[in-house]
Amino acid sequence: MATLEQRWESVEESVEEACAAAGRARSDVRVIGVSKTVGLDAVSEAIEAGIHDFGENRPDELVRKHDAFPSENWHFIGNIQSRQLDKVVGRACLIHSLYQESHADKIDRLAAAAGIVQDVLIEVNDGESNKQGVADENLIDMLTHCATLDHVHVKGLMIMAPIGDASVARATFKRLRGLRDAAQSDLAARGIDMELHELSMGMSNDYSEGIGEGATMVRIGRAIFSADYAG
Repeated sequence: MATLEQRWESVEESVEEACAAAGRARSDVRVIGVSKTVGLDAVSEAIEAGIHDFGENRPDELVRKHDAFPSENWHFIGNIQSRQLDKVVGRACLIHSLYQESHADKIDRLAAAAGIVQDVLIEVNDGESNKQGVADENLIDMLTHCATLDHVHVKGLMIMAPIGDASVARATFKRLRGLRDAAQSDLAARGIDMELHELSMGMSNDYSEGIGEGATMVRIGRAIFSADYAG
């Protein structure tokens, strides 16, 4: 059975191959180890293996792990609950899942009180009505609203592709890249200075497709932390 270090080495090799196939530098892509299913010992092992970016989807777990390993980079990738945002703002180096203006406003207030600017990504819906995220046609409104907030810094977009079909995932990621490019042009035309450099797209089953379509961040959990992962 492969060790965590061996699984991480395999992921690193796959990421390098995907970057080479896409004509991109390995340094263009940040791998976020999604540690939401593991405890502190596994996080410590991952740090020893060379992982320094971690993703959590529950505020309480973000608090526990951030406070145990405060020098690492902690990303919040879960559904935002307004009443628990005070646990996330300031601990997360990046919130990947912002899609409601009311949550943006609260993040702004909490960040202002803490004397910081909170980095965020806008989550875009993948087209399925039961999923969270901003609809394509509402993205510009969300971005322009965030541009009015002094303590919220939008760095790019995030999406979760439907699971199970690599071609569908790739099309989803390509669509997000196109939305980002169109939004960037629209914002510039409006005189809004917002650089949407980051694209968070791709997980254990489809990170190669994400990298092929321009992902700057991939969120990988099972391929790193699950000993029985056979993707």
